[in-house]
Amino acid sequence: MSDLLARDLIRDVPDFPKPGILFKDITPVLEDPAAFQQVCHLIAQDAKAKGAEAVIGIESRGFIFGVPVALELGVPFVMARKLGKLPYDRITEEYALEYGTNTVEMHVDALKPGQKAYIVDDLLATGGTAAAAARLVERLGGVVCGLGFLIELTFLEGRENLLEYPICALMDF
Repeated sequence: MSDLLARDLIRDVPDFPKPGILFKDITPVLEDPAAFQQVCHLIAQDAKAKGAEAVIGIESRGFIFGVPVALELGVPFVMARKLGKLPYDRITEEYALEYGTNTVEMHVDALKPGQKAYIVDDLLATGGTAAAAARLVERLGGVVCGLGFLIELTFLEGRENLLEYPICALMDF
């Protein structure tokens, strides 16, 4: 998508959060109302085309994009949070990191059986977190109708961990 305003705003930050990493900073996109609105609208269009009945935002940057998407669609916003952050009864899903594991969780009543859920995050890297969120949706009886990202880091091959789901990434590196 050549007319994507966010494309020229993503900044590279070398050696963050550790040496050897080239971090893709989305902050300038959030600081530009037109670019931020365009990104949310494009993701919302994809979610609508896939029949989304709820939007799942992955903590924390998935919240930033997921809430406006849910509002545009007029559907519920559901949080997929890090372990220990949700106050009510919840289910958890562990996923692998480069060194160790992490866990995401959702409230047990976050989705209705058969409800179509669209998962949103800022960036698709290895796909581990998104796959864990998808498993949570399915364990709750929901149906993952798609996943939306601002950025896909194709060299990390995260899409390979999400082959059964349609993916919309607005840009890739």
